[in-house]
Amino acid sequence: MCIERLEAVRIVPAMNMDKWIALIRDRMEELDISQELLAERVGVSQGSIGHWLCKRRQPRVDSMNKVFVELGMPHYHVSLQLQVAGQIGEERVRYAVDDSVEDEDWTKYIVCFRYPLRAWETLGSEAASDPGVFEQTDYLAKGNAWWLPVENDAMSAVSGKSVAEGMLVLVDSGVAVEPGRLVVARQPGKSAIFRQLTEEGGQRYLKALNGSYPTLVCEEGCEFLGVVVRVHGIF
Repeated sequence: MCIERLEAVRIVPAMNMDKWIALIRDRMEELDISQELLAERVGVSQGSIGHWLCKRRQPRVDSMNKVFVELGMPHYHVSLQLQVAGQIGEERVRYAVDDSVEDEDWTKYIVCFRYPLRAWETLGSEAASDPGVFEQTDYLAKGNAWWLPVENDAMSAVSGKSVAEGMLVLVDSGVAVEPGRLVVARQPGKSAIFRQLTEEGGQRYLKALNGSYPTLVCEEGCEFLGVVVRVHGIF
């Protein structure tokens, strides 16, 4: 992989191996998979798995991602973290990154998470086994999570918190639904909508950030599908 920049580029310590190791150990325990079986699936020796999990050696990027896949965690993804260090008057130069090098002094990884992009009409039904399109983020979901496209300007405000039409929101079904949160909710017999949950006098409401849309009372049986935890391109 080659990066071409006018500025200097350096690899920064985005994270150490501890997070990746913890995720793999927890998943192996959950599935009751031994190091020997995992090694067979990944196509490496049992000793390699042992070295990785004991942090004696650092695996290559492709090996780390193959471990995720073989443990049924394809939505997790490891990549190199690059960052512009700032313009320092260097001549135009090409920086090469070889992800096969196992030098802990400069090879730093970041664990990312990939969640499926879903259509609004699929909400409430079982997600397709192969959603096809994923978006990547550094957010680790607490429950089932998926991206949704914002389809109107109901949450677009002139000032303050605003989510414009065309952006993607990441919805996490495992986050507690509380007043003030941006949520995806569904009133009985109606389609799901994206609103801010508010409460007044013990009554809950679904409020649009765009004042031209009406505030809706949460009817009996209103279902909260999840809380918006990321907005693609904002935070």
